[in-house]
Amino acid sequence: MTIREFQEMIERIYGEKDRARGQAGTYMWFAEEVGELTRALRRGDDPQNLEEEFADVLAWLSTLASIRGVDLEAAARRKYGEGCPYCHSTPCSC
Repeated sequence: MTIREFQEMIERIYGEKDRARGQAGTYMWFAEEVGELTRALRRGDDPQNLEEEFADVLAWLSTLASIRGVDLEAAARRKYGEGCPYCHSTPCSC
């Protein structure tokens, strides 16, 4: 699945609820999920739980991007498609 396909899937599943909640409310949920990921990393949780927490963060990030009309895949390609956005090297040589 591409990033765009994932973002579109999340939009189909949650888009109506997320738009009704709005950017501020959705951002709060995103921040909470980042906190859960932080705790799981700090505790050294098992790989399955870490996988779920990373997926949740990605889903909420996708929702925020959709609310704002940002195509995450296109944005990532524009910023990082030529390597480091500053030195344009892969790996970064900054």
